[in-house]
Amino acid sequence: MFSIRRFVSPLAVSLALLVASNAYAQATRTWVSGVGDDANPCSRTAPCKTFAGAISKTAAAGEIDVLDPGGFGGVTITKAISIESDGVIAGILVSGTPGITISAGPTDVIVLRGLTFDGILSGTDGIQINTAGTVIVDNCYIKGFVTRGISVQPTASTNVFISNTNIQASASNGLVVAPAGGGSAQVSLDNVNIVNNTNFGLSITGGSTVVVRNSTISGNAVGTAFANIRVAGAPGTATLVLDNVVVNNSPDGIDAISGATVTVNNSTISNNTTGLSTTGASILTFGNNRLIGNTTPGSFTGPASPGLQ
Repeated sequence: MFSIRRFVSPLAVSLALLVASNAYAQATRTWVSGVGDDANPCSRTAPCKTFAGAISKTAAAGEIDVLDPGGFGGVTITKAISIESDGVIAGILVSGTPGITISAGPTDVIVLRGLTFDGILSGTDGIQINTAGTVIVDNCYIKGFVTRGISVQPTASTNVFISNTNIQASASNGLVVAPAGGGSAQVSLDNVNIVNNTNFGLSITGGSTVVVRNSTISGNAVGTAFANIRVAGAPGTATLVLDNVVVNNSPDGIDAISGATVTVNNSTISNNTTGLSTTGASILTFGNNRLIGNTTPGSFTGPASPGLQ
């Protein structure tokens, strides 16, 4: 009998370890649900409750999908991951913290799609980007944050793509691109609305290259002395390209300072107190823009290309 126990005991231990290992294995695709539980394995039939609960059970470069409507809380991302919702409400409501903080590796790709962020005028940033290789924000709605709707402050080279997204009603700034510690940011916006933020709609500082297409930046800084768009070159250089963009209803439409370069194509700057303002910087035109209805229009500093006015 003694020898049988000695034989069975190691076998039982091995089986227990195998079961435990499988229970805690990370999946390439996990699921969250409004009625889920973070004690679950985050499978489709046993989903988790929060993004924070699911991310620890999701492998690097994996995907967290939203199964049905719910509020899934804030999360810190430290690896390549996609968080996606297709056609159902995927809410991130936070107080006193960012909605999503991204502190990932230098080659990691982060995808955030179909998410609704609400800071209830208490959350700090909707999305705070510290480090990553590439961040893609698509079809998101971001409102009511104290500091910034989206903050792009990388300490290394980072690419950010924002599309089909609304950023509004921040108690301070809508989108800030301000690399830190020698970092740089290449940011592309397409079909983005930045509206009704208390201070700057879009603020860009040195180390940034930003392209905005097919977008509206409107109604920011109403009641303050700020601007829809502010671009400041120092320290370093900052460039902004606007292509088919509406910039209106603000104290300043575009404010370029300290060596910044703004290039404007097929865009409308209208109904601002001051349309264009420059101090030691350039706002260049391709000659096909509309500068109308501003109390003080301001002027372009030159053509974007020789021979164009």
